[in-house]
Amino acid sequence: MSENNSTRQIWIVFWILLVLTAIEVLLGIFKPEFMLSNYIIGVTLLNMTFIVLTIIKAYYIVGAFMHLSHEVRLLKLFIVAPMCVLIPYLLFILLTEASFHGAIG
Repeated sequence: MSENNSTRQIWIVFWILLVLTAIEVLLGIFKPEFMLSNYIIGVTLLNMTFIVLTIIKAYYIVGAFMHLSHEVRLLKLFIVAPMCVLIPYLLFILLTEASFHGAIG
């Protein structure tokens, strides 16, 4: 019974990842104009959508295929919380500093 449940969970994660990837591919192909003309922190809404979808996909991959979803809640929190803090911080630094590339010299 346990093997059947784990196989079912893997298929659920597979379908979630497939849908998220399909959304990313379709957005990359069609590039909606409203997503290219709107900016968040100096980045187009389309790029921000890619960043968010990639972080969601990473969460599912770590949870399912690295068996994090079977751990106790505190361990999950210690692993996911730094990711939720550091990735947005690093993205903020990258996106704000990228606009200063021509300021030197």
